[in-house]
Amino acid sequence: MVGEAAGFAVLAAVSPTALIVMAVFLGSANPRLTALAYVIGAFAMTIVMALVVLYVLRATGLNLPRGHEPRYGVRLGLGILALAGTAFLFRRRKRPPPDPAVPRQGLIARLISMPSPRTAFAVGVLLFAPSVTFIAAVQVVATARAGVPITALTLIIIVLLTCLVVWVPLLTYLAAPHATTRLLKGISDWLHAHGKAVAIDALALCGVILVVNGALGLAGVV
Repeated sequence: MVGEAAGFAVLAAVSPTALIVMAVFLGSANPRLTALAYVIGAFAMTIVMALVVLYVLRATGLNLPRGHEPRYGVRLGLGILALAGTAFLFRRRKRPPPDPAVPRQGLIARLISMPSPRTAFAVGVLLFAPSVTFIAAVQVVATARAGVPITALTLIIIVLLTCLVVWVPLLTYLAAPHATTRLLKGISDWLHAHGKAVAIDALALCGVILVVNGALGLAGVV
């Protein structure tokens, strides 16, 4: 259970946007406090949603023996949703790039344009709203008949891995600010060019895994 949930959590952590935003906040006038607020917002959203998803799935009885077919039905549904999201993102990626002379008006862009601990916290909450990959990770825990210690430990691992792209850069910045800033600048430049492809590949991989696992479960193979 732990390994499977951690695998989905790693895929959930693939967020080029979250890493680019961290680079912006660490380059702001008050980098430590702003980045810390961003990390707190990310953890707050992730922890709350992990508990909510766990409660909802457990309340439906998917962790009980009679929930075998519904359990794998949920996984199949999540996989189909992930593949649909992959197709949507792929189609958007093929659109012509926006005119750089026209400013972006999205909520995240507006919040990032005025970095402060308050806006950074809000961005962390918004960017770490639950994704299909995150729900898949928590679903592994929710449908397992594990005791409270293992369940709690696995949830902690999921949260830490999901927020990996924000807390690791902050820690490295506190230890070596100049080197981290230079490294994040290089990574950010690369992600601007390739980040969409990375996110699409991660979502597609999760979708394939969930569809196969769900179909095999419904067929009684697993």
